[in-house]
Amino acid sequence: MSISALEPVHPDHDDVVAADAALDRIKTYLSAHPAGPGMVRVTVAEGAGELLLPRAAVELFAQILAFMAAGHGVSVVPANAELTTQQAADLLNVSRPYLIGLLDTEEIEYRKVGKHRRVKAASLLEYMRNDDQRRRAAADELSALTQEMGIAE
Repeated sequence: MSISALEPVHPDHDDVVAADAALDRIKTYLSAHPAGPGMVRVTVAEGAGELLLPRAAVELFAQILAFMAAGHGVSVVPANAELTTQQAADLLNVSRPYLIGLLDTEEIEYRKVGKHRRVKAASLLEYMRNDDQRRRAAADELSALTQEMGIAE
């Protein structure tokens, strides 16, 4: 089976259970070996041998499994990837016209290839981080105001 990097993998119930079990084992390993080694030897089921994986890949794999164990779809996007406006809108979970508005107001960096816009994945992730920080700050301010006014207990 071939999976496109930008197409999310949506786990079913069996995938969620398997991801949760695997995540526990990987977390145990990573916490028992916090400083390394740089490469991690993984035994493949049914005597098919071993794989030697970079530790960073195993840590990333643990993050992927955590999302899958929670039932969330997961996509892997290289940091230097350039996305179409539709792909970028899909990753933000917004409409393409809304994304175009963000590009036009320079909220997200992009470049033009001919008449088409291309959005760097890194720029999109930076926007998502900044947007998340703005939302948290607004929620904190709202919470402080409701406490100040005595609305919430």
